[in-house]
Amino acid sequence: MREVFATAADWLTERRPCALATLVATRGGAPVPIGTTVAVDSNVQIAGSMGTGCNESEIVEAALLTLRDGVTRTLEIDLGGDDDPLSAGNGCGSVLEIAVWRPQPPDLEMLRKIVAGKNDSALSIDYERAGERKHFEQSIPSKAPIVLIGGTSLAAEIAAFAARLDFRTIVVDPRPAYATRARLHVDDIILEWPDECLPQLLTECSPVIALSHDPKLDVPALRCALNSPAPYIGLLGSRKSQANRRDRLRGEGFSNEALERIHGPVGLDIGGVTLAETALSIIAEIVANSHARSGNALSNLICAIH
Repeated sequence: MREVFATAADWLTERRPCALATLVATRGGAPVPIGTTVAVDSNVQIAGSMGTGCNESEIVEAALLTLRDGVTRTLEIDLGGDDDPLSAGNGCGSVLEIAVWRPQPPDLEMLRKIVAGKNDSALSIDYERAGERKHFEQSIPSKAPIVLIGGTSLAAEIAAFAARLDFRTIVVDPRPAYATRARLHVDDIILEWPDECLPQLLTECSPVIALSHDPKLDVPALRCALNSPAPYIGLLGSRKSQANRRDRLRGEGFSNEALERIHGPVGLDIGGVTLAETALSIIAEIVANSHARSGNALSNLICAIH
């Protein structure tokens, strides 16, 4: 969602007329969450999707009308059932209520705050439905941080995946030669030792992964993580180095039960060998862990998919 608002903010900054279509209510299920937004500019460039298949064209047409006349309007899309030959097989039996509105220059600050994700923000829209004035406001939480220990090439790959999952990507590494903007496309780089910054940084929403292969970084990072409510603690390295790190932490007084919080070797077994494949396996394990899932193939399970 932030990517769509980033595009809309760019268009407003360029003084390019655009309209936004925001999902404000549903009856029944929906293919996307409340607040999902599609942006359309005067050149009919489209950013985002409601996941409604062929009904997307209806959303775009409504956006183009609002773009021309500036009138905020509502649009109802009935995803219907399989009996509708034009429904493209959506068949989820839901009705989407969409507010179509034209952002104005004063809205730019709101959009930029949502995009930055550094603090909680709100999406606020005034619209009319059947002659009745309505107000939609959605609270948008700040991005959860994911903390990567070590300014490595793998950290850069993990950050690329994590950014798509709405994480604020942070690399901690006291070595200026490794932790540079040229090497790492992340939100924040902290040039400090892990034990200097992690106690203030780690929360119940911030996964942390030790990637450095250097015990001078890994061990204090793991120590801080184990003393924090971090929901996921990952450790890169061979089984020999895994055992070494655990032995050192055990010698500091950490119990075997505490050490079980460490996911190491980090990642799911997908057979990956490249940096991108390794990063994918790590991110997949973080997602599975956040939903208390095993990471097994869905075809081997009988539980609900979502």
